[in-house]
Parts: sequence; C-alpha cells; structure tokens
Amino acid sequence: MEEIITTVKREDGIQVIWQKGNDIKDVFFTFSELIDMRINALDLLEHPKNYSLDPERHLIIFTPVPSTRRGARK
Repeated sequence: MEEIITTVKREDGIQVIWQKGNDIKDVFFTFSELIDMRINALDLLEHPKNYSLDPERHLIIFTPVPSTRRGARK
C-alpha cells in the first residue's frame, strides 16, 4: 500500500498522486470506479491522507488517520 500525497479533481474522475522512492507517480480513477470501490470522491479530495493506494490492483482503501485533536481518545 502506498500513501497518497494529494488528489486532483478532473472532469470525469480523480487523479491520485503518491511518491515511490524519489519518483512522484500518479494514477487516474473514474468516478464510476470510485463508486464501485465505495470511496467517497469528495472525502478523497478533501482528506487524501485518510486513504491508501494499491497501484498494482488499482484500488483505493480507506485508512483513517488517528485524530490529533486535543482531548481525542486514543
């Protein structure tokens, strides 16, 4: 699984950008593909760090980052 650096909205989907070694890589997902994976496109755009990418299987997985809010439970 790769950590997503950022995402960019395109006309018919979302470009997902990650870093592998010193290389910056990207892959495109259509909105239809995201719906099939049950990924909320707006949340992916607003909170890309809450997701991981499996580029070989062309999958995005929801992997929420633990809250760092003051007083949050651990």
